[in-house]
Amino acid sequence: MIKVHEIAKMIDHSLLHPTLSEKELIDGCKLAAKYDVASVCVKPYHVALATKELQGTDVLVGAVIGFPHGNSTLEIKLAESEQVIRDGATEVDMVVNLAKVIDEDWDFLEKEIGTVTDLCHHRNAVIKVIFAVDLIQDMHIIKLCEICSKVKADFVKTSTGYNYIKTGDGKFTYYGATDHVLKLMRKHSAPAVQVKAAGGIRTLEAFIRVREMGITRVGTGQTESVVLAARKKFKE
Repeated sequence: MIKVHEIAKMIDHSLLHPTLSEKELIDGCKLAAKYDVASVCVKPYHVALATKELQGTDVLVGAVIGFPHGNSTLEIKLAESEQVIRDGATEVDMVVNLAKVIDEDWDFLEKEIGTVTDLCHHRNAVIKVIFAVDLIQDMHIIKLCEICSKVKADFVKTSTGYNYIKTGDGKFTYYGATDHVLKLMRKHSAPAVQVKAAGGIRTLEAFIRVREMGITRVGTGQTESVVLAARKKFKE
C-alpha cells in the first residue's frame, strides 16, 4: 500500500512562473512545508528567500539554471550553480544547451553536463539535467540519458514547462512527461540515475502511474490537490 508521505516526497513544488511575487513565493513555501514535500523548485534570485522560509523543515530548496532554454555559456552555468548553492540550494536543475542537442554535438554536451555535475557534487548538491523533450527527438533523449549516466548525474528530467511547440492551428502547447518519454528515459538511464517527470503530471492517478514506471520525482504546481487526494484514497 502506498503511503501519503511517499507521494508527498515525490513532489518538487514548482514556483517558477515569470511573474511570481515574493508573497506568492512565501505562500508557496508555506504550502510545501505544510505537506512536507521533497523540495521547492525556484528561480535563482528566490533561493535565499526560499531557504529562509523553509529553515527548520525537511523541504529542500532546488534552483533552476540556464532556464528555460539552456542558452547560457558553460561559464555562466557554473557561476549560476555556485551562486544558488551558496544561497542555500541543495538541488540544481540545469537545462542543457538545446541547440547543441539538435546539432548532436555530444562532446560539447558531455563536457557541459559533466562539468556542472562535478561542481554540484563537490558542493554536496544534487544535479538534475533537463532535456526539454518536446523540442528534441527520441534519439536525442536516449543519447542524453547515456551521457548523464556516464558522468553520474543524479537525475534526468523531462521538461521546464516553458518550452512550447507551435501546433498546426498556430497555438502553442507542450506535452512534457508523456508515458512514452518517461519509459524511454528510465530504460536508457543507469539504475543509479533517477528520473524526474515535469509537465502534465497533475493528478494522484498520474503520480501513481509514473511511480509504477520507476519515476521518483515529479515537478508540479498541483501539490495540494494531489496530497489531499492521496489522503482521501489511502485514508490517512
